[in-house]
Amino acid sequence: MDGHANLDLNLLRTFLAVYRSGSFTGAAQVLGLSQPTVTTQMRTLERQTGRELFQRLPRGVAPTAVADALAARVAPALDDLAAVAGPAAAPGTRPPAPVHLAGPAELLCTRVLPALAPLVAEGVRLRVATGLTDPLLDELRAGRYDLVVATSRPRGRTLAWEALTDEEFVLVAAPRWAGQLTAGLAEDGPAALHGVPLITYAEDLPIARRYWRHVFGRRLSCAAAVTVPDLRGVLAAVVAGAGYSVLPRYLCRDALASGAVVALHEPDDPPINTGFLVQRPGVPENPDVARVREVLLRSARDW
Repeated sequence: MDGHANLDLNLLRTFLAVYRSGSFTGAAQVLGLSQPTVTTQMRTLERQTGRELFQRLPRGVAPTAVADALAARVAPALDDLAAVAGPAAAPGTRPPAPVHLAGPAELLCTRVLPALAPLVAEGVRLRVATGLTDPLLDELRAGRYDLVVATSRPRGRTLAWEALTDEEFVLVAAPRWAGQLTAGLAEDGPAALHGVPLITYAEDLPIARRYWRHVFGRRLSCAAAVTVPDLRGVLAAVVAGAGYSVLPRYLCRDALASGAVVALHEPDDPPINTGFLVQRPGVPENPDVARVREVLLRSARDW
């Protein structure tokens, strides 16, 4: 290890906490860091030293001979520094490790976070990120997140998943369009919508195209008038009378109930997309991950 005299002190401090606690989660709790942060720091230290320091076990980690030698070298100096800095925090005074959760912004903000509010009041800490499913699942595999709400089922066997909720899609517009379009749809089918502005999530019309294919049995051939990469923005534009869209029913349920938007079409077999709750296999070291998972699976029945 003589060739690594410039190793970062923070990395060494984290290394020693992992070495002594026997797990990344235990070290995170001691240091007041997140488990993904500890994991990342240990990967960085292993990359800098060019050696494996810990063997990953189903529960915790086991130090390698290289880690034993490094701990023997750095522990006395780090302990002396800790003594100079002040007494260690009393056991139990550090906050619990946060649960790192990610998923689509709309579902997280309108359903997931309200469902988890009671847990937060009980002391569970959350770190929430939003994004598209495929990148989030890649980051879950890398250890950045504990749980991901995914809009499609993960491929392969590297992740564990459970069906969370089914979201039904509905064709909607503001009342100013409803009279004209509802009658036209009944008589002429989707041709009645030609010339009416389409408000959608993305340029390739992913949700609308699926609705057309599933309900009308034909391809959607029009361009979006407005694209907003957040379905809450799409709903706001529709409520304001900008045009029509296809939205998840959970998102526009209140607007439908109040009359702010109207369902233009109620097919017997509406398109449905299943959402999944995804995590890495095995029992998570942070017990709050299981609490969050249980609340979400239970609450999703009412979404």
